[in-house]
Amino acid sequence: MGSSERGGWVPPRWVKLGAWKLHRRIYTMSGGRLGLSLPRDRQHYGTLRLTVPGRRTGEPRSVILGYYEDGPNLVTMAMNGWEEPEPAWWLNLQAHPDAEVVVADGTRSVRGRAAEGEERERLWARWQEIDKHLDAWAARRSKPTQVVVLEPR
Repeated sequence: MGSSERGGWVPPRWVKLGAWKLHRRIYTMSGGRLGLSLPRDRQHYGTLRLTVPGRRTGEPRSVILGYYEDGPNLVTMAMNGWEEPEPAWWLNLQAHPDAEVVVADGTRSVRGRAAEGEERERLWARWQEIDKHLDAWAARRSKPTQVVVLEPR
């Protein structure tokens, strides 16, 4: 399968890790003033900071993720840069569903869960509106990418 059929070129893991670290550093060094954004419209996602206890240590672990709003819920994907293993934050959230989210307009306490059935299909279709290559990117993984719902608690 050619690269155009599978979502195009994906940078090597070291590039993605470096970009993620830089994003977190900008967020931290700016005291949270830079690095998070609200979804601008139906074509653009926002960025949030999710903090969840580590499943092994119980220590807080934070990650910056893309999201959109679905009513009172925030919706993201457990994609790990479109690589095979599930992202650590998703494994942590499965072990400890209660988490804290910082978005550009404030902090929220949430409970995370995987969307299933018709809800997953609806939320996935919404992500497709944002990223027309979503299915090609997702085809890089051997199993379905989880659509994660962060509900207010």
